Amino acid sequence: MTAPWVRTRLRAAPGAAVALAVLVALTACLAAAFPRALDRYTDAGLRQAVERTPVDESSILVTAGPDLDGGLAHTEESVRPERLTELYRSTLDAVERPLVIDGKRSSYGVRSTETLPSPDEWLPRPDGLPAEMLLAAPHGLADHTRLRSGRLPEVPGGETSIETTEVQAAVTEETARTLHIEVGSVIHVSAHQDLTVRVTGIVTPEDADSPYWSVDSVLRGPSLRRVPGPMGASNPSYWVGGLLLAPEAAPAVLGATSTVRYWHLTPSADALHSRHLDGLASAVASLESGPGLERLHATINPLTDVTTGLDTAFTAYEELRGDIGPLVVVAASGAGTVAAVVLLMAGGLAAERRRAELALLRARGASVRGMVGRLLAETAVVAVPAGALGFGAALLALPGARLLPALWAAAAVTAVAALALPLRAAAAHHAVRIHDGRRDVASARASRRRTVAELTVVVLALGAVEMLRRRGATDGAGDLVAVAPVLVGVIAALVLVRLYPLPLRGLARPAGRLRGAVGPLALARAGRTSASAVLPLLALLTAFTVAAFGGSVLNGVTDARDRAALLSVGADARVEAEAALPAGLAGRLGQAPGVRQVTEVGIDYQAKIQEGRQSLPLATVDPADYAALAGRTGLGAFPAGELGRPDGAEGGSEDAVRPALASPAVAERLGDGTFQVRLADGALATLRIVLVRDRTPAVNGDDFLVVDRAGLPAAATRPNVALLTGADLDAGAVHRAADDAGTVHLRSEERGSYVDSPLQSGGERIYTAAVAAAAGYATLALLLSLASAAPERAALLARLRTMGLTRAQGRRLLVLESLPQALPAALGGILTGWAAVRLLSPGIDLTTLAVPATTSPAGRAELSADPWSLAVPAVAVLVLAVGVAAVQAWWSGRRGAVAELRAGDAR
Repeated sequence: MTAPWVRTRLRAAPGAAVALAVLVALTACLAAAFPRALDRYTDAGLRQAVERTPVDESSILVTAGPDLDGGLAHTEESVRPERLTELYRSTLDAVERPLVIDGKRSSYGVRSTETLPSPDEWLPRPDGLPAEMLLAAPHGLADHTRLRSGRLPEVPGGETSIETTEVQAAVTEETARTLHIEVGSVIHVSAHQDLTVRVTGIVTPEDADSPYWSVDSVLRGPSLRRVPGPMGASNPSYWVGGLLLAPEAAPAVLGATSTVRYWHLTPSADALHSRHLDGLASAVASLESGPGLERLHATINPLTDVTTGLDTAFTAYEELRGDIGPLVVVAASGAGTVAAVVLLMAGGLAAERRRAELALLRARGASVRGMVGRLLAETAVVAVPAGALGFGAALLALPGARLLPALWAAAAVTAVAALALPLRAAAAHHAVRIHDGRRDVASARASRRRTVAELTVVVLALGAVEMLRRRGATDGAGDLVAVAPVLVGVIAALVLVRLYPLPLRGLARPAGRLRGAVGPLALARAGRTSASAVLPLLALLTAFTVAAFGGSVLNGVTDARDRAALLSVGADARVEAEAALPAGLAGRLGQAPGVRQVTEVGIDYQAKIQEGRQSLPLATVDPADYAALAGRTGLGAFPAGELGRPDGAEGGSEDAVRPALASPAVAERLGDGTFQVRLADGALATLRIVLVRDRTPAVNGDDFLVVDRAGLPAAATRPNVALLTGADLDAGAVHRAADDAGTVHLRSEERGSYVDSPLQSGGERIYTAAVAAAAGYATLALLLSLASAAPERAALLARLRTMGLTRAQGRRLLVLESLPQALPAALGGILTGWAAVRLLSPGIDLTTLAVPATTSPAGRAELSADPWSLAVPAVAVLVLAVGVAAVQAWWSGRRGAVAELRAGDAR
């Protein structure tokens, strides 16, 4: 009997089935996309953290000397390729999962521990010192180089020994060009046993930045080094190059000098996953000082050493993830809660719409289990394929991430959508009722169970908010804190639901004395709304809170980056040179598109104070122009007259006391008395601090002085910095106008550089998606609520038109009827969003999300309410509610009253 029921219901209401399928597919797609997007950007952040680590630190370097305790033959055998390959496999076995080594980017071999001098005078000698060579016999040279000329080195006879005195080698193209080496060149190396090296080939590294060449940088290119000596002295320099020998020639290196065996293990980037971070750190620690190192000691020799910088990279990434992760969880939990409320609301509205039908089924003998089974089959046949479709769309849109979390998320959405209607119907029709009367919102009374449940939710929400304020949104703050913004919205929704009937009851009698029937009728209609219709209010307020919180986070991140970029640059653009700027540059810069004003400043970063014992940046400015710049940028605004040159300063007298603007640190150090500053040309200026400001546009730092350049020697005050202000500066035009006269720094470019990690950009995208999803589900909740009452409103208008109601009065009636729900939701949403941001801002630090470092030039990035994020959703709700009511009234007017007033229609 279930199948005919399902077919009958789907054919009777195909529109509702399609709407449910679209809702489930969209929600399942978003739910499945979140864990996959989280995996993608957290994994990308971990890989970037490893890639940005220096090449010699982003790998694991295992080193060990040759075996010396088994005789000469055993020592030679320990450096031969076969033995090194065997130990390489053993080293790989010592690496614990989930750390995976990339064999193609790893290397091993033998190299000398020190560079050896060459007596050959044809090698370059910059200061008369002989060039030195590093000998290395790496494995897999042919796989990591391209042969430019000659051939790769070989070992005649296939084997060498400690007594071998002549070997073959290759050099890189850069080494050959710099040291004048050609194919056939013979290089003599002085060591314990002199070695003759014949160059047989010149090669080019396939990837010079790969870990293969990071064993020692001189293997890919020569290095000009200086003899150690006193700092500042002109110490002589000499060249150091690398010679690449065949792996079989390693015993010859052993006979010439001290050697070391090395195994350079490079982690596979594809195997680095953020979810395995603890396991990765444990695997690295095991190799450095744990069971892995013990296995290497047993396999290679007891003096085997392991060095890596991976543990530092993992720690830095973990700190960044710990700062950003909780903020992302807050956004995801908010959007997910709104989506869940909308799914439950859809099921609740469907149960309310079919209340009479389900009551009749129960009255005719249908059991609760049978009714729930039929309803579950009816919703499941729609929700399950739709959920699978949404899950598949998420997999296609975001490949390369885990499958199981996305599957669980999509399954949860499907289960909620399928169970919402059956469970709501079971709760409402558990007892058989013939008629339970109207359940008007103005007269309904909450049960004790509902009161207790609401109080429990309020207590939990208040506790979460207080915990977030005290502990902050840290990684250990707990799951309850992650939903604190949502709980704030739930508190407001519960309060508003309780307060909503009060004005309706209070206004019912006064409205009855008004002239005209539209106003009293609209108020009466709003009061007779079903009590279950308050669920859309819960969805709207929760969505408003999430949208306001997420929008405020995004706005706070943008403001923090703008402020940090402004502090770093000092204006919208900055042109700075070491010497004085060319004459006429300011005029050319002022003609660039978007430039409003150019302020020239002379900065001496080494101005001497206190008889030359201390130095600090001194900025010489034109007070009027600089005061205007400080006022526009908001960096230490001051009245221009306070910094003007005094009358006694005419002629540049050293005794004339000039007013100065200083930072708090400088003002505290120098006090309010006079002091002298030695300028760049050696002249002295007597200053007194009259203004103290935390910031100033010309200098980014805690120490600075700003004085009027009028009357000071021209040689000491020539402008070397130009600060540009304006809207929408043309970066190309500014660079062309500067014409290499100095370094150009743009505020927009500086701001863009702050998005330094996929963790930051991914967190921003998730917040943007959360705000968009909250807004979309809020709109959907309102439309569902209005659509559920649309047939009843259409029938009401048809009846009233038969009694003489005009079309204009019908429009006003529906608009006024929608306002008692939309207006409290809009006002409550604004208040709730503002309160959520204000309550939670002490525990939210946006610094890590805004800038790469935990310390921002602008200080702590705090969360503050964004007016647009508060106002736009509220206005949109009002416009949408009024617009839908007006459109419904217009559409009902086009249809005749006969079409709406059908005999036997229960509407």
